[in-house]
Amino acid sequence: MESRTAYDTVILAGDIGGTNANFALIGKKGATFEKLHDRRYGTKEEPSLPACLRRFLESAREAAPSFPPDLCCVSGAGPVKAGRIELTNAAWSIDSSAIEREFSIPARVINDFTAVSYGVLLLDPADRTQLLPIARSDGSFPAPSPDGVRLVIGAGTGLGLGFVVRVGERTQAFPSEGGHVTLPAWDRDTREFSAWLEKRFGFVPGAEAGVSGMGIANLHEFLSTRAGRAASSAILAAPAAERPALVSKAAHEGSDPDAVRAMELFVELYARVAADHAATFLPGGGVYLAGGIAAKNERFFLEGDRFRAAFEGSYREHIRAILAETPVWIARDYDVSLYGAANAAVVLS
Repeated sequence: MESRTAYDTVILAGDIGGTNANFALIGKKGATFEKLHDRRYGTKEEPSLPACLRRFLESAREAAPSFPPDLCCVSGAGPVKAGRIELTNAAWSIDSSAIEREFSIPARVINDFTAVSYGVLLLDPADRTQLLPIARSDGSFPAPSPDGVRLVIGAGTGLGLGFVVRVGERTQAFPSEGGHVTLPAWDRDTREFSAWLEKRFGFVPGAEAGVSGMGIANLHEFLSTRAGRAASSAILAAPAAERPALVSKAAHEGSDPDAVRAMELFVELYARVAADHAATFLPGGGVYLAGGIAAKNERFFLEGDRFRAAFEGSYREHIRAILAETPVWIARDYDVSLYGAANAAVVLS
């Protein structure tokens, strides 16, 4: 491992989701960020952020004693108010002032998709280990505009959204609660699914109810119930938190027709939500599908031109043309949010 002088800054980066709490020490040298030490914890298994952060710093002092952090940036799902987030998918809160008091490190708290957005800025579109482009139906790839808006949308435990705007010499990422716009419905399956969810929630469902891990489980339950197979479904007998992964596994194996159709519908809904936001933001810099689900289920996005065909649909010709010219990538780097938090710590300090 390099010496401390090899880095301009060492950042303690955190990414807190409904399922996992990820932490890393990241060294910055010039424009390059390098992970020095990292750990993952189960969010629901830890009592609080400070307790979890204390465990990480203890492990970091043992594994990388020469790299005490200069800055801290932690991201989480939910709006930031006065340096604090009440997580939407977990019982934790994240408070920058509390981190500074307890650990004596300058700290910043940002929205999870603000972090992902700052991380996207570090990815190389030419490197397919980092970003997988989704081709148009003719096999071609639209070229991004270097100064265009970049839209980041990611299905994981929930559905996150962020965007990156360049104005003059400054590039800045912004959060959004766009994962809660109305769920699209355009054919028999999606209309019946939306009506089924509306009965459950007592209101028209948001996009996250279909485009997330929870959404995959909802889709499978809806399809199994409609087909009269719910009572015999091993997936529906499993704990709710395990169902999304079980649906994905069964879909890849082809062992459950409702799981296969659930993943197909999930991708089509994902594409329509992305298209609706693309029409709003006009992301000439591209659409980035982040979150773990897309990277783990690339087959369902790519086969039969499924994602791209649904993404490019519109009742207006000029919108179809805009969507056809919009680049789309699947972000394959699971650490994009940690690197993004490190990048944000430097850019916003």
